[in-house]
Order: sequence, then structure tokens, then C-alpha cells
Amino acid sequence: MATLSMKPGQRFTFPDWRMNRELLVSNAERQRIASHQIRQEARALRNETNNQTIWDEHDNRTRLNERIDCVNRLKEMLDKCLTNIDIEISSLTQMKEKAERALQAKNLPLDVAIENLTLRESRRGIDVVKDPVEDELHKEVEVIDATRRDLQQKVSEAFEQLCLLQEARQQLNLDHRGKMEALEIDRTCVSLNIHSPNISYKVNPTRVPNESLSPEQWDQCSQYNKERGEAEVKASYELREAIALTIAQTDNELEAQRVATEFAFRKRVHELERALDELRWGEKNTMEEIAEMEDDIRRLEEDLRIKVWNLKLAHTRLETRTYRPNLELCRDQVQQSPN
Repeated sequence: MATLSMKPGQRFTFPDWRMNRELLVSNAERQRIASHQIRQEARALRNETNNQTIWDEHDNRTRLNERIDCVNRLKEMLDKCLTNIDIEISSLTQMKEKAERALQAKNLPLDVAIENLTLRESRRGIDVVKDPVEDELHKEVEVIDATRRDLQQKVSEAFEQLCLLQEARQQLNLDHRGKMEALEIDRTCVSLNIHSPNISYKVNPTRVPNESLSPEQWDQCSQYNKERGEAEVKASYELREAIALTIAQTDNELEAQRVATEFAFRKRVHELERALDELRWGEKNTMEEIAEMEDDIRRLEEDLRIKVWNLKLAHTRLETRTYRPNLELCRDQVQQSPN
């Protein structure tokens, strides 16, 4: 009779099998529920992170655009300030050149005044007199020297102010170039998206450079450059007004002194001409008097020659009458007569 072979090992009962099946089903159900929960949480997290990423990217793009607008406003402000400085530099340079020409123009009047004083030193005798003309000429030299000093001072001040304007312009230009580069960088960042070919991971992208500034410091630097530029432009404008006033005042002072000197010359020339006329008139009268005197002398000499013969006649008569005889030798009226 054949025997039934059985697999060696532990054999389970049907309840054990059922319990194991129920355990597997229950465990699988729990795993599916847990997996479903994880999938739901993952989907929620994915949606949340996607939305957060989209909003963060939108916020960053908005901030970049706002930053671009802010930098662009400051750049336009710097553009205007640079334009004003360039205009002021040109205007101050022209005013400085005008002052230099005015200063150069004072050389000729000074040379003329000194030449007049030198020529007047060639006067002789009593004509070497300290008259009003000499006083006015010395005063004119002093006025010209004073105007030259004032103009030279304004030229020096204009040169110094031009240096300050150039320095302020250089600082503004440096700030302007920096903002242009910053705008270019920020505009490039705005144009980037997830499909851009040149995006990649970077090493420590959240690092803060040591030389970076806070927004307040950044704004203060730009405002300082702007205010300094405006202050230098204002100072330059006031200096231009002062230079124009100095040129006008020096021209007026020199013209007034020139008129005074010319009046003194005219008055002195008139006095000299009158004195010369008087001398010529006196010379003419003297020459006429000399001529009359010479004529009288000639007449006196002629009369003297005539009187010699009369004297000889009287002498002869007197001598002849001394020969009267005896009692006739009388001192009569004829003898006592002057003739």
C-alpha cells in the first residue's frame, strides 16, 4: 500500500492562514493609505512650492523692476546734474577768459600812465612842478594796480572753482557709470527666466560682499554727490556774477580815473597855453619896447651929437667973450645964460 509523502517543516492551520491573509490585507491597506496620504501631501507641497516659487519669482521680478526704476530716477537726476555742471563749467570758463582779457587790457593804460609820468620828468626848471596832472597820473597807476589785483584774484578764484567743479563732475560721472552698469545688470536679471540658456548653480550665491552698502548708505552717497554738484554749481554761478560785477566796476573806476586824468591834462594844457600866450604877448611887448628903446637911444645919440656942436658953440662964445677989453669984461646976462 502506497504511503502519502508530506513536505517537511511546520504546517499552519487554516485559521493561521486566514489571520495571515487578513494581516497582509490590513498591512497593505495601511500602506496604501499612508502612501495616499504621502502622495496628497507631496501634491500639496508641490503645488505650494510651485505657487511660492512663482510668487517669489514674481516678487523678485517686481523688486528688480522697482529697483531699476529707482536707479533710473537717480541716474536721470545725475544726468541733469552732470548737464548743469557741464554748462556751468563752460560758462565759468568763458567768464574766466573774459576776466583774463580784462586783466590783459589793463596793461596798455598802465604803460601809458607810466610813460606819461616818465615823459613829464623831462620838464625843466620851474616847469618841474607837482601839479594836479601828476597827482591824477599817480592815482591812475594806483587804480590800475588795484583793478589788476582784483581781477587777478577773481581769475584765481575761478580757476579754483573750476577744479572743484571738475572734481564734483568726476565723482558724479563715476556714480553715473556705476548706475549705468547696475541698470544693465538688473535689466539682464529681469530678462532671465527658467528657460534661459545661461543659468546655472553658483557657489555661495547668497554671500554679501564686504564692500556692499545698505540701501540707506547707497541713497545717501548719491544724494551727497548730487547736493555737492548743485552746491558747486551755485557757488560757480555766484562767482560768475561776482566776476562780472568786478569787471564792470574796474572798467567804471578806470574810465572815471581816465576822464579825471584827461580833464587834468586838458586843464593843465589850457593853463600852459594861456601862460605861453601871456609870455608870447609879454615877449612881443618887450620886443616892441626894446625896439622903441633902441630908437630912443638912436635919437638920444643923434641929439647928443647935435648937442656937442651946440656945446662947442657955447664954449666958443664964452671963450671968445673972455677977450673983451677992460671994463667990457662984464658978467652980463649973456655971460650967465646957459647957452
